Amino acid sequence: MQNSDQGNPPDFDARFQEIPRERVADRVAQELMKLIATGKLMPGERLPGERQLAEMMNVSRVSVRAALQQLKAKGFVTAVQGGGTRVIAASDDQDSALAALVRENRKNLRDFAQIRVAIEAWAARQAAENATAEQIAEIKHALDVMTDPNRPEEFKAEDDVAFHMSVAKAADSVIYMHLMGGMGDILRETLDYHRYKLLATPADDRVFLQQHRKVYEAIRDKDGEAAAQAMTAHVKRALAAYAEPDEPEAAPDGQDTSRFVLSSRN
Repeated sequence: MQNSDQGNPPDFDARFQEIPRERVADRVAQELMKLIATGKLMPGERLPGERQLAEMMNVSRVSVRAALQQLKAKGFVTAVQGGGTRVIAASDDQDSALAALVRENRKNLRDFAQIRVAIEAWAARQAAENATAEQIAEIKHALDVMTDPNRPEEFKAEDDVAFHMSVAKAADSVIYMHLMGGMGDILRETLDYHRYKLLATPADDRVFLQQHRKVYEAIRDKDGEAAAQAMTAHVKRALAAYAEPDEPEAAPDGQDTSRFVLSSRN
């Protein structure tokens, strides 16, 4: 009978396998992935160039390039037009699909607002409990920008997004930041609609600013319950402004908009 271990040394034990040597590129990819997974590299953040990464990590540019290709193939980073790489939260196709669904029907837009009530209240509570002094300062800066009396009106939706994203960052949750990154385009379009179409009067603007201030103050004071309540009241204000499902919004020319299309200021 032939010995199955023929050719192996007498002390060979098949239970213990040789550990393969790791390529430098694999190690670089692992280290970059750790930064993404721990939130040290945030969704949308642009990475340093290949040469800079190679110098900082003391490896060759070839290894860095191969590592970035691995992360691109897995959907964690993407090429930037004009050169460079940035972290992504979801593929552009997924984000476009979500945006298309929301634009297609008014009920979907309202559903998105309802989902925001739940997740953004959670994020505000988390921010109050976890935010660093630097992150609280970032929220305050976002608030100061939107309360600047000289700030042009054309930026009020953009400033609204910046405030909510600063709260998201302060929540100290990589998963939540990636969710917000994946919803980025539709969040911007939704807030654009809210601030320029649905609730667009100067009185509405004042209420929004007051609500943002309450969210900031609760987070600053480390009051999680107050922060969650303030964010809930803020997002529900827009939600309450939507017509009931059986009350389609009338278009400016009097046509039925039962197939609601999300639009911006145009």
